[in-house]
Amino acid sequence: MKITYLYKFLLPVLLVSAVWSSCKKELNKTPLDQFSTESFWTSQANVNLALAGMYRGNIQMSANPTGAEYSATDWWSYHGLLYTEFATDNAYDRRGDNSGFNTLTNGTLTATNSYLGNYWTASYARIARCNYFMENISKADIDPAIQARMVAEARFLRACQYFYLSQFFGSVPLVQKVLTAAEANTVTKASKQAVQDFAEQEFKATALALPRYGQMAGSERGRATAQAALAFLGRLYLAEEKWTDAAAAYKQIIDFGDNSIDPNFESLFNGTNETSKEIIFATQYQQDLAPNAMMQHNYPATLGGFMLDCPLGSLVESYEFNDGTPFSFTDPRYNAANPGLNRDPRLKFTVLYNGQTFKNIIYNSHPDATSSADQLTTTKQGTRTGFALKKFNSEAFSGGDLQNSGIDLPIIRYAEVLLGYLEAKLEAGQASDQGLLDATINKVRGRSTVNMPPVTEMNPAALRVILRRERRNELALEGIRYWDLLRWKNIGQVLNGDFYGAAFPGAVNLRKKGSTVDPYSRWYVTSKTFRIGQDELWPIPQSEVSINPNLK
Repeated sequence: MKITYLYKFLLPVLLVSAVWSSCKKELNKTPLDQFSTESFWTSQANVNLALAGMYRGNIQMSANPTGAEYSATDWWSYHGLLYTEFATDNAYDRRGDNSGFNTLTNGTLTATNSYLGNYWTASYARIARCNYFMENISKADIDPAIQARMVAEARFLRACQYFYLSQFFGSVPLVQKVLTAAEANTVTKASKQAVQDFAEQEFKATALALPRYGQMAGSERGRATAQAALAFLGRLYLAEEKWTDAAAAYKQIIDFGDNSIDPNFESLFNGTNETSKEIIFATQYQQDLAPNAMMQHNYPATLGGFMLDCPLGSLVESYEFNDGTPFSFTDPRYNAANPGLNRDPRLKFTVLYNGQTFKNIIYNSHPDATSSADQLTTTKQGTRTGFALKKFNSEAFSGGDLQNSGIDLPIIRYAEVLLGYLEAKLEAGQASDQGLLDATINKVRGRSTVNMPPVTEMNPAALRVILRRERRNELALEGIRYWDLLRWKNIGQVLNGDFYGAAFPGAVNLRKKGSTVDPYSRWYVTSKTFRIGQDELWPIPQSEVSINPNLK
């Protein structure tokens, strides 16, 4: 019988499996390569395996030992999180206008987009694991306090999935128990508000039940904390425009005093500083055992990378000059041959541009550089914008296999908490205080490797522009931008029009839009036509609706 993914992943194969055999003499034997339901929930060691199974990201590729992801998976895998930036004004998918991410916002989104199905499947797979875990953990003879903490972790992980589902799909099934096949095939949707209300209550409850970041042993790194629950609660409140509640959630994290802004910005993403107090929650990877292939997909082509993540000129142009003034092409400090010159240092830590040194090469993406694997063209497996990803790419990586990276993927950083707190106070009409600016945005800008001038603007409208630019630049290419544009309700304005890449004055092979030459000699990349009133929420995958019409 064909059933939905809500049921397909009900009994996760990583946890338990029924015992089947057609041979009578084998019926009384326990399988050697898997657990039976009856024998699994008997020890804390087994429960720990089940707990790890709930955290495990990238559910769809559990059989892929290399860690490579070739399509969107879940919200906490690099392909599923980082590449949502392709649907924004920050980056472009090298695979072209018809790739799944680009079509989310270019006016061609339909319910048959395969990436929608991947997100839906992975979300309900994790929800099913959490429900199954909570319904069975009491069978194990373990310390009640340990059990309570694990249940809180399961509730947190499930609530995160409902947060994402509500933000991108809106009205979805709110499943809180293990379903039968019949129930899965007839389940109905809850309203977006009901899903958000459920996530809110779960985040509030788990923030009280989970340990604080500062109370955890180093061996527990990666497990959910009170700060992680409060940070997601703050995100939810921002989306709902509950400014006072958002400020209160973020203030609790600040008042704990366990987290801080790390002085070294670049180290947060290259694997050298993964225990930083700035990283509140991250997907954990381990080289050789549980790796990822971020560098395979993002490294320059000259070094064997696939160059999928191509930053757009719009992002590069967002970074201020190093005195804090906004970027302008007409400013004499601007240098097309060296766009990082005189700019916010985070630009060179985030984006790799033509002429920049990376590892053992000089990155050469000039459209006339025919001998370079990284040449900007529409045919090579190189950049499509002239830019490459610097964030998440390690120059110190010495392994020969780019699919064997152990670099973690930050999900929430303390910088986002401080910027979210300031945004909540601003929108609540309470941000006209230099002390507040110094305790939030200026801490982020003031880290020693960035050292941007402090913000002093008090006018709410002007400060909103500065804060949104700061959030974009600080969190660039981390998978936050799409959600920010949705909740700011300016996505239809931002994602309509033409988008360009790097500027190459005098280039012979410069790509134009038709016969139009860009006045700043930038390479034309793509155009977007976000459909206001239609594309703000994703349609439920057609494959699911075909099985269960209640989901239409």
